[in-house]
Amino acid sequence: MAGDGRPRVVIIGAGFGGLWAARALTKAPADILLVDRDNYHTFLPLLYQVSAAELEPEEIAYPIRAILRQLPNTRFVMGDVTDIELTERAVKVDGDSISYDYLVLAMGSTSNYFGVPGAAENSFSLKTLEEGTALRNHILCCFEQASFETDDKRRRRLLTFIIVGGGATGVEFAGALAELIDRPLVRDYPSLDFKEVQIILIEAADNLLTMLPQKLRSYAHERLTGMGVKIRLQTMVNQINADSVILKSGETIPTETVVWTAGVGGQPIVKSWGLPTARDGRVKVLPTLQVPDRPEVYVIGDLAYFEENGRPLPMVAPVAVQQGGLAAQNIVNQISGQPLREFRYHDRGTMVTIGRNAGVVRIGERVFTGLLAWMLWLGVHLLNLIGFRNRLLVMINWSQDYFLFERAVRFIFPSEKTLFARALRCSTAKRAGDSDESRQS
Repeated sequence: MAGDGRPRVVIIGAGFGGLWAARALTKAPADILLVDRDNYHTFLPLLYQVSAAELEPEEIAYPIRAILRQLPNTRFVMGDVTDIELTERAVKVDGDSISYDYLVLAMGSTSNYFGVPGAAENSFSLKTLEEGTALRNHILCCFEQASFETDDKRRRRLLTFIIVGGGATGVEFAGALAELIDRPLVRDYPSLDFKEVQIILIEAADNLLTMLPQKLRSYAHERLTGMGVKIRLQTMVNQINADSVILKSGETIPTETVVWTAGVGGQPIVKSWGLPTARDGRVKVLPTLQVPDRPEVYVIGDLAYFEENGRPLPMVAPVAVQQGGLAAQNIVNQISGQPLREFRYHDRGTMVTIGRNAGVVRIGERVFTGLLAWMLWLGVHLLNLIGFRNRLLVMINWSQDYFLFERAVRFIFPSEKTLFARALRCSTAKRAGDSDESRQS
């Protein structure tokens, strides 16, 4: 940053909250430094479609530096934040210390496993592009091995897919997975008996999509059931093993695929920085989005614990976008000595898609289901994608899927990354077994 005496604003995280805060500060009398561990922004609402072989990872990602080209007072640093020294007003990024006058924490969330033994080690989550691609690899790998598996129990275990969590992500992924299996994979694996395939959606509450009106919950339940998804309501997971899920009731379901969408929480590292946290690990903030007793530190998006009408705000992109804008405005007001504004969330509605021609939408008091809801969902998500190329590629893939019942992204890409180890183990395990048999013969 130029040493011109202007205040420095450091923004940690280039998700929706961090990017919108940087954009809102483009004309501020300050130097902005945006820090993220990746050099791209991920459009997380479509990540589940990467896992369901509907979209390529790069179609929902966009280079951060390309976004920042139009922001002359903003620079980008790629790196991991390892520590924040609140008293010294410094952020440590991969060992280097970066001072700040104002700090915006927009680091997003991580999966909350609620203390379920084995959940973190033996389930897939959907929070990053790497995780989404790893899950796609694993699903396709299970079908590859099942196609020549002679052990009936192991084959059924490979073809059983359990999704834990009946919120928006769980419902959308269940629908996308059902369509992937019911159309292209049926044609790809003619030797398999697809009556052995099971998709089980487990939800602890007595309804799916508990944040929506009952009419929309019922529609989603009926739609998924019609697609062959087995829904288990008021069901809790007690333990997740590498080859099974054990329920609180004592029932054991053999499976090699568990997708965890049951809950999210704050980044665990923030507690070690001395920030006040709620039970779910999110940072408690004032109505101005500042940290108590730290007026120069703001927390926004999924990482911020902010209550309205006695309930915490949902961890969704619209909240992060609006909080990013308000945090930026309050920083400008602090610099100029103006009073700060308090955050008020303007709820523009909720949208969930459930496969082809089906969705549920709530906008204010109005609700929509079916084809109209699905078309509204398509339009809103296309408009909010960053980059013309991404919009075009996503539209092409959606059109191919819709008109040709085909998904062209059915690739298993080998990788040395740890996240991909489990995704590739079914094929490697089978090859190892074949080698043993050949040696014995």
